[in-house]
Amino acid sequence: GGAVVDGPSWGEGTVLVTGGTGALGGLVARHLVVAHGVRDLLLVSRGGEKAPGAAELVAGLEACGARVVVAACDVGDRAALEGLLRGLERPLGAVVHAAGVVDDGLIGGLTPERLDRVLAPKADAAWHLHELTRQMPLTAFVLFSSASATFGNAGQGNYAAANAFLDGLAAHRRAEGLPATSLAWGLWEHGMGAGLGETERARLARSGAVPLTEAEALALFDAALSLDDPVPLPIRLDLAALRARPDDVPPPLRGLVRRAVRHTTETRGVRPLADRLAGLPADERRRVVLDIVFGHVSAVLGHRETERIEEDRPFRELGFDSLMGVELRNKLTADSGLTLPATLVFDHPTPAAIAELLHEHLSAKDTEPIDQVLAVLEGLGTDDRPAVAERLRALLAGWKDGDGGAADLADASDDDLFDLVENLGS
Repeated sequence: GGAVVDGPSWGEGTVLVTGGTGALGGLVARHLVVAHGVRDLLLVSRGGEKAPGAAELVAGLEACGARVVVAACDVGDRAALEGLLRGLERPLGAVVHAAGVVDDGLIGGLTPERLDRVLAPKADAAWHLHELTRQMPLTAFVLFSSASATFGNAGQGNYAAANAFLDGLAAHRRAEGLPATSLAWGLWEHGMGAGLGETERARLARSGAVPLTEAEALALFDAALSLDDPVPLPIRLDLAALRARPDDVPPPLRGLVRRAVRHTTETRGVRPLADRLAGLPADERRRVVLDIVFGHVSAVLGHRETERIEEDRPFRELGFDSLMGVELRNKLTADSGLTLPATLVFDHPTPAAIAELLHEHLSAKDTEPIDQVLAVLEGLGTDDRPAVAERLRALLAGWKDGDGGAADLADASDDDLFDLVENLGS
């Protein structure tokens, strides 16, 4: 973090809060009034006074001594925002840009319309606020960004890009000598976090993300604005959860997780999946692969029992979204060593379909007989080796390639023969 400095002075002038009638905007507005003595608020949102809960929010703020104006305005529309600012009765003293929209999806599904839907109220609006207020003597210019721009959350390419712009804008304003702080928030219990289901919360918990309570978030709001840092990250992390998944820790957080040894499949004594399947009959291979798929699907869904999953039930009926599909892909990629597409659950929409795909790629069909023979040979005891070696000499003598191979085989020891056979499939 940066050096500690005095926080902004909020008491003079009107404080503009975009997204002001939303869950986070309302909490921040009340905090500014109660904790910082703000007396003039301009709360802006698309719905304005018609937004759900707006009347109750205003009544509560006015009961605390604030003068509140609620305006309906699309802050992504520069002309509309400019007209709103020109109509202020009291000079603007500070800005809190808390507006935002999410529309998660994989890169292949991010149409221009879906990009605009996220970028306009977040990035476009921030730039308009910057241009329209840069000549004003603001004491604070606070942008509500997201840690997704720092960590690169799967399925949030548009949202991460919008928030990365906010982070860059804060640095740009600081370089120009203007006030700016972009708060790269972790998840709040309120706001967007309030709509998460049990499965989404379980996925976030596995990744080490812990939702911030109202009290924690507002305390971090004040603390972050007291840092001489244009882009602080007010987030709460479960370090134990991060340590449990060391290979999945985002690069910026790896310094927080001590890893004395990198545990690969070899250091853990676990054979790669392809080796575990080698030598097994086809039906058993399919069962093993399907069990592995079931295990990872259960983990992504937060289930404890794989019996709850039907192999032919579509992932969409199981409750999968694009982010869960990416998590499943990542788990199967790590287990199988295969390069699997991010659209795996859409291209192969059931557990059985994915299991069949893995089986096809991991089963070297042209070498299946060799794998089975090698599996039998590896299981032979020392008493059987001389007799088998004699049969191998006779068999291999017929495979000579005309360059003296038969003479070499005749002189080979039993161990040489077994070494030769074990290398046939490599």
